[in-house]
Amino acid sequence: MSRGKQYVCVVKLVLTSEHGGNKIPKEYKFLFQDDVVLQSHRGFDIGSLDVFKHLKPLAEASKYSETSRLLIELNRSLHHKNLFSEYSKALSEAEKKVLISDYYSVYRNDVEAIINNYIKSGHTVLHLSVHSFTPNLNGEERHCDIGLLFDSRKAKEKEVCKQIKSSLLQNDTSLNVRYNYPYLGKADGFTTYLRKQFNNKYLGIELEINQKYSKKNSIDSSIKNNLFSTLQVLIN
Repeated sequence: MSRGKQYVCVVKLVLTSEHGGNKIPKEYKFLFQDDVVLQSHRGFDIGSLDVFKHLKPLAEASKYSETSRLLIELNRSLHHKNLFSEYSKALSEAEKKVLISDYYSVYRNDVEAIINNYIKSGHTVLHLSVHSFTPNLNGEERHCDIGLLFDSRKAKEKEVCKQIKSSLLQNDTSLNVRYNYPYLGKADGFTTYLRKQFNNKYLGIELEINQKYSKKNSIDSSIKNNLFSTLQVLIN
């Protein structure tokens, strides 16, 4: 990690995993007659929960979901067109409201309350949202090992990501670590929503790990250990 310009005001690490599993509650299993799609990258972020659990000892607070995003997408706003997938869009408005109440709102409200309590107590919060991405999407190879998604307009988020990248590369020079890839950090998502609620005391970063490092839903130990040591230095 660069020693020239240290950024050490991150006090509380909050860790989340919105796409940790591909579970479907029994009352909705009829929507998925063929569960092949649930086992794919569309059903969940393969390996993300494994990374989440590995990093959890560093966090002051953490929360994850194992409900498949194909039922309801926890990382999208309520108005987003992909809040419900092609499998759950056919549900009635009343049924969709139940999903929002029982899964979406419970999860997001819990995380928001945790962050709110820390910030009200005078702390700065680093929220690390753990995700993974398929190495090939629609025939296009994604050239990245680890993505760090943030709002480039937020200087503090940018500085933290610079330190994370620097440390990751010091530990493993072969890694391809990219900013705002394969998605933009300011696109619709949970961190984008939370930035609007908390402004400068909240730092929202999405961690994206290439699923080529996943085997049987576990990420390569060298990647996990690198992330652990990097965050350990950052928050201490």
